[in-house]
Amino acid sequence: MRRYIGLSLFSCLAYSLVAPLLSIAMTDMSSTMAVFLSNSVMFVTVGLVLVYRGLSVRPYLRHPRTPHLVAMGVLLTVGLLTYYRALALGPVSIVVPIYGLFIVISSLVGLVVFDETVTIRKLAAIGLSVVAIALMSV
Repeated sequence: MRRYIGLSLFSCLAYSLVAPLLSIAMTDMSSTMAVFLSNSVMFVTVGLVLVYRGLSVRPYLRHPRTPHLVAMGVLLTVGLLTYYRALALGPVSIVVPIYGLFIVISSLVGLVVFDETVTIRKLAAIGLSVVAIALMSV
């Protein structure tokens, strides 16, 4: 099996527990605080991985692609703040599928912007994903 498939499956399993745990945590904690605390754990953990691997951030501060990462960081922040707030206000079974539309949108961006191969199978999968999300969200 290709390594990226195994990593994708592992990340899916790990991330699948995020929304239920968030829903529990936010019963008596603000969504903004939940974003801060959970992402602080991520920040420290990734920092430790960088130290363990002997990687320095400094050379990348002026890298030509760093502005892309900054823009992505802003979008990730907005996305997480609104996602956590939606989870604080609504049921996991509705919020998560709607949030999951990012998979459809990201796939379309990959096909259009990065000129990835368009196949009937990919288009059908995207269409069926939208139908599945719509059915789960009502």
